[in-house]
Amino acid sequence: MSALANKENPSTAASAKLAAKVLPFSGKHGSRIDFRRAALTALRNVVPPVVVLALILLVWQVLCSSADASLPSPHRVWQDSYDLIAYPFFNYGSQDIGLGWRVLISLQRVLYGFGLAAVTGVIIGAIIGQSIWAMRGLDPIFQVLRTVPPLAWLPLSLAAFQDSNPSAIFVIFITSIWPVIINTAVGVRNIPQDYRNVAEVLRLNQFEFFWKIMLPSAAPYIFTGLRIGVGLSWLAIVAAEMLTGGVGIGFFIWDAWNSSRLPDIIVALAYIGIVGFALDKLVAALGKLITRGAMAN
Repeated sequence: MSALANKENPSTAASAKLAAKVLPFSGKHGSRIDFRRAALTALRNVVPPVVVLALILLVWQVLCSSADASLPSPHRVWQDSYDLIAYPFFNYGSQDIGLGWRVLISLQRVLYGFGLAAVTGVIIGAIIGQSIWAMRGLDPIFQVLRTVPPLAWLPLSLAAFQDSNPSAIFVIFITSIWPVIINTAVGVRNIPQDYRNVAEVLRLNQFEFFWKIMLPSAAPYIFTGLRIGVGLSWLAIVAAEMLTGGVGIGFFIWDAWNSSRLPDIIVALAYIGIVGFALDKLVAALGKLITRGAMAN
């Protein structure tokens, strides 16, 4: 037995030395591969949209460069709206402010309306997903209300609140709550029966079941609804501000149209698109962080 051990020990020592020599090299090699992959991924994600954007601007410049063109060319937009592009946070008075401030004011309204819709929608969706009677009673009503256009709610909200700011927040709320409710209800109904059995064995109360079982299991569906809802919120606030006034980005577009400032409208549309894209990516990133990448399709 000792002789066999003596025979095996040299090979074991040699393997250990080989591993000690190989492991540092493999670690460096792996980091190089990861760096190259990251660089290639960044190029694949950045280069195509940049090329497409350049082509769009080129075609736009060619089509709108003539003097009788109905829309301004990119070069004219840059010349006429340079201050809005280069200085988004200037402040020369109550109405003479940069688009950055206007976007922040609109985002504040979106935060209130969408935040309220997220909390209310998750609670109502959880109730509908848990109760078959609530599903039968509320689902047909919700399916009818969610088809109402956002601006159709604005006259009622103005009559109820007698103020433009809470009316705009209500329009955001009533527009974004439906996808949150529907997706939460679907996620709750898809909770595996094994999880429910575990909750019964552990004798969890309703609050513990909601916090420890229901929310983690339905989180991918909930964040899918939130992602849809935040996009609808941004669409609703821009439309509502065109009619309610104020200093938001929506009223700026309407005011620019009344003043025939088409280049300013185009710059404002670019701001709206970039902010909407950022909101969508922010909610998606938060969902992936909380659900550990298990987002619902």
